[in-house]
Amino acid sequence: MSNSNSSFLKWFFFIILAFIWGSSFILMKRGLDVYTPSQVAAIRMVVSFLFLLPFVIGHIKEIPKNKWIYIIIAGMLGNGIPAFLFTKAETGLSSSVAGILNSLTTVFALVVGIMFFKMQTTALKIVGVFLGLAGAILTVVYNAKGHFDGNYYFSIYIIVACICYAFNINIIKTFLGSINSVQLSGFALFGVGPITAAYLFSTDFLQRVSSGGKAIESLLYVVLLGVFGTGISQIMFNKLLKTSSVLFTASITYFIPIVAILWGILDGESLGWIQVFGFAAVIVGVFLINKRKA
Repeated sequence: MSNSNSSFLKWFFFIILAFIWGSSFILMKRGLDVYTPSQVAAIRMVVSFLFLLPFVIGHIKEIPKNKWIYIIIAGMLGNGIPAFLFTKAETGLSSSVAGILNSLTTVFALVVGIMFFKMQTTALKIVGVFLGLAGAILTVVYNAKGHFDGNYYFSIYIIVACICYAFNINIIKTFLGSINSVQLSGFALFGVGPITAAYLFSTDFLQRVSSGGKAIESLLYVVLLGVFGTGISQIMFNKLLKTSSVLFTASITYFIPIVAILWGILDGESLGWIQVFGFAAVIVGVFLINKRKA
């Protein structure tokens, strides 16, 4: 593949992923209209598992045995755990703020890379880490009216999810570069899909679905979330990660908040000037983390 085609595909995946993942927050919010946070997360995981299963089921023997542990860990850290954390967070945060906080993935990707994967860093990147964290704090501790918000602790769920993503990105880049992107995405859900399916049907999920009306509408939103927000997007993400750096891939979080904010505004949400300032600080921090030496 020529360099121009490779560059085009990288940016194509980058832009599409930013749109899909930026839209995920409003889809979660619509799912929460009827279903519990855990049910929304479980539906998402089950749908994405079933969606990818036909593409990978015949290729199990192609996966080296020593890679399975990393694949299962990647599934838990890149999909399973964050899915439950984000839906819980959105019971106390707007989808716009959730999208902004997701930008911390790049910050933690660098921190985790330095601490556990021997990633090289610079003073400028360290400044970016602290600036991004400071911006995130401003975003969550003040509400849209500029007042201190006692619900800031919901942001902890997203911070933990971003740390999970950071480990996932580094694990895939370090240990799973040789695995086909489709197979990696599908097999990563083998340790998540069956468990979440068992959990889902142990709840009152079927009773909620059978109530009809808005329940069906909310379910369709979560199905879209599972197919696009996890299934298709994970294939694209893994492909992008194989052809670019950890920090370039993680910097999708530049654009995810923009999409999330636009959806939030269309849904009647609002952001205060302090939150906007915090968002700007996060983005500048992410920019510094990704900046190359002159």
